[in-house]
Amino acid sequence: MEHSKTKVIVTVGLLSAIAFVLMYLEFQLPLFPGFLKFDFSDIPPLLAAFALGPVYGIFVEIVKNVIHLPVSQSAGIGEVANFVVGSIYVYTVGVIYMRNKSKKSAIFSMIIGTVVMAIAGSVLNYYVFLPLYQKIMGWPLSAIVGMGKAVNSHIVDLRTLIAYGIFPFNILKGFVISIITFLIYKKLSPMLKM
Repeated sequence: MEHSKTKVIVTVGLLSAIAFVLMYLEFQLPLFPGFLKFDFSDIPPLLAAFALGPVYGIFVEIVKNVIHLPVSQSAGIGEVANFVVGSIYVYTVGVIYMRNKSKKSAIFSMIIGTVVMAIAGSVLNYYVFLPLYQKIMGWPLSAIVGMGKAVNSHIVDLRTLIAYGIFPFNILKGFVISIITFLIYKKLSPMLKM
């Protein structure tokens, strides 16, 4: 029993460290506002959710974002957003997958998780995160929308920023993270499981 607890702690710690490093390998994608950076840091939490359960995926999300806080360029708003949206994705995928651990269930869970993440990310950005950037960082809404309009002429207000920027970005991110995780999980699962 003690050995398996130690293994879980070590696995969560290792996946958190890898996720933290992957946060630094971020890049901007064409057609998306500059404040939306793509990175692969949700792969380790998703691996934890598959191997250990959804709560452990959330633990990895917490640790990677807490470690990243000292170097935050967003007064912590970006880390909170990353944690909340990433946790919604990882938890959704993990809960569905844990009910029936199969390849088909894994694919289904990642599709549903991606859609849930994109919808939740859109709603949270509209009502919580973008208003926080305005209030705490002093970014006017026109500047935030302007960052979107600079790369996508269809973005003209907050609603179109969500519809043509944030929602499709999260769909794309979930899709890419899901494919990579699907391709590597089977090879890594013996090392990750309790």
